[in-house]
Amino acid sequence: MPIQYMNQVHGDDVQLIDATVTDPTADALITMEPGLGLAVMVADCIPLLIWDEAQSVVAAVHVGRRGAINGIVAKVVNQMRALSTSPLVAVMGPHICAECYVVGEDIAAEFGDHFPSAVLRKNDVTLNLSGALSGALAELRVSVSEVHSCTVEDPLFYSYRRDGVTGRFVGVIALPVKQLPVKQIPEKQ
Repeated sequence: MPIQYMNQVHGDDVQLIDATVTDPTADALITMEPGLGLAVMVADCIPLLIWDEAQSVVAAVHVGRRGAINGIVAKVVNQMRALSTSPLVAVMGPHICAECYVVGEDIAAEFGDHFPSAVLRKNDVTLNLSGALSGALAELRVSVSEVHSCTVEDPLFYSYRRDGVTGRFVGVIALPVKQLPVKQIPEKQ
């Protein structure tokens, strides 16, 4: 299967594609093309995969703190709803958990302006990125599930915050290729 990657920049650009191209600069890809894989690369951010129940449109979304603040998820969902009226479903792949996402007061204040309940204060100030994203998806009426693996805590995943070096793992989604029904040849009597 051909797989389309993107040049991710922690922005809010969304690209609708129907064939592989040179990696577009975007943080979300949408397609209605069966058999075209859409890839999102992450280390600590959330790889969000969205599809409609009619299996007519899919999206791969890179959601970090900046993308969440810029409303990338609402942009993707609105574009998908313009293409399909079927209910949307999403899954969040492995990402940094709320206990490990330690930030300074300036970042906490900026994120808190958009997602006040996602700023946690215990020993450190941390962000609950998946909590913010779950709330945003609920408001958009998108059913969501989450893979509960923290990239910082699980050595199977890359984590820039844990290792200080860049590496990525990939979430991929594609529409199934519809197969034509097999024509049965009647048996001779």
